[in-house]
Amino acid sequence: MPRVLLLHASVGTGHRRAAEALAASFARRQPGEVRVEDVLDHTPRLFRVAYARSYLELTDRAPLVWGYFYTQSNVDPNLAEFTNNLRKLVESIGTNGLKDLLRAFLPEVIICTHFLPMELLVRYRRSAQLLEPIYCVVTDYAAHTFWTYTEIDGYFVGDRQTAQQLIARGVSPQQVYVTGIPVDPAIAEPKDPVETRIRRGLPVEGRVLTLFGGGVDDDHVRVIVQGLRKSQIEATLVVVAGRNRTLAEHLADLGSTPRLRIQVHGFIDFVDDLIVASDLVITKAGGLIVSEVLARGVPLVVIDPIPGHEEWNADYVVSSGAGAQLRMAESVPATVERLLAQPQILAAMRACAHSVARPRAAVDIAEKIIRDYTNRRQS
Repeated sequence: MPRVLLLHASVGTGHRRAAEALAASFARRQPGEVRVEDVLDHTPRLFRVAYARSYLELTDRAPLVWGYFYTQSNVDPNLAEFTNNLRKLVESIGTNGLKDLLRAFLPEVIICTHFLPMELLVRYRRSAQLLEPIYCVVTDYAAHTFWTYTEIDGYFVGDRQTAQQLIARGVSPQQVYVTGIPVDPAIAEPKDPVETRIRRGLPVEGRVLTLFGGGVDDDHVRVIVQGLRKSQIEATLVVVAGRNRTLAEHLADLGSTPRLRIQVHGFIDFVDDLIVASDLVITKAGGLIVSEVLARGVPLVVIDPIPGHEEWNADYVVSSGAGAQLRMAESVPATVERLLAQPQILAAMRACAHSVARPRAAVDIAEKIIRDYTNRRQS
């Protein structure tokens, strides 16, 4: 078993969760030394805070500005060159601590679930400071130009379209593997919905809806909950606030009705249980949460996608037939009501979700990397 270093950046939670899923898969495969590190932890505090906040605040407060930058930097060569040069300048100032991590741990395999550590590692490789293999795991259902480096030893992507995007930019087809986006390997294990509902205090009979609202605007979640309360839907609605510390308070006056039982949770460690227990999941289109829901074969209603990568993820859900995408929060209650009233449509969505599910993605990636490592040692 090689010493494996998994590098992510704490910009949102998906990159970290993908790295943790891979670490769990390596641990299941055989004993060995595996470390998950946030590359931003090895930078000066000012850089770390600025890098993370610039993304989170821009996507939260000015999503259209972010969407324009993200889209144009992906298609306009001049803007792409400008942004890449700017990133290299900032990163060269702020991330020298990564070299210390590499010297201390001496990894034999490095896997990146964010493009920031990739940029730095490729630069080290070009200057002959790094010889160990570097792999990349793309955590969305499309690859922005930021992810593209021909020096990477292997790419693992969610679908064939993402693979074709990388290949069109010059990555060798032999370097790209369509595995799915890595989710917790425990998701590949069967879980009984009835037992799961009992364990989480949910009714065995009747509909269960889960709304993951951690990255959704408070007012939009409130509009959705209000609309569901006024509808004819008979169900249990579970709202998960996640990292959104103000959401629970924002919903405090919206209690259960005779038809709709409402539960509100903060940050939880049983996301998979709620997915298994649900007839329908309402969520933003983060690459990891979408992959987790699809892995359990549960239909989705995707809301509030961040312009750029989340729009691509939402398109993947819809094009797969596994769910619907809605731009207006006001449209969610009526859409949910229609879906619940037409079980044949929900069943078709569930079948489509199962058809694109990749619950073993993390395991498959770990096994491929271990095979590569073994072959290199034997050659």
